[in-house]
Amino acid sequence: MTESLRDARPGATPSSIDYVAFAQSPRFLELKRRRNRFVIPLAVFFLVWYFGFVLVAAYLPAVMAIPVVGSVNLGLVLGLGQFVTTFVITMWYVSFSNKTLDPMGAALRAELEKMEQK
Repeated sequence: MTESLRDARPGATPSSIDYVAFAQSPRFLELKRRRNRFVIPLAVFFLVWYFGFVLVAAYLPAVMAIPVVGSVNLGLVLGLGQFVTTFVITMWYVSFSNKTLDPMGAALRAELEKMEQK
């Protein structure tokens, strides 16, 4: 399936690239597979961690009130842990993307650009 004239930008020439077929190519599917293998488990982990925190805070306030150090209780520690986890996951994903996904995406983009020039 090629891009229709109706979908093209004004002044742009119609593309001869079959984007649907390209999206089914082994290299593109490998890029999606690697991204999903990283993102989905981390998303599940974070959602369980987040909703676990919310549920414990809502239904087990005595657990959150357990003192850890002085007037700092478990609820405060776990709440700050939510922020720390968010930043760690973000930095981990950026690192993974820079090392793995971005080079694969750049190679695919270069391939599309070569196809466009033909």
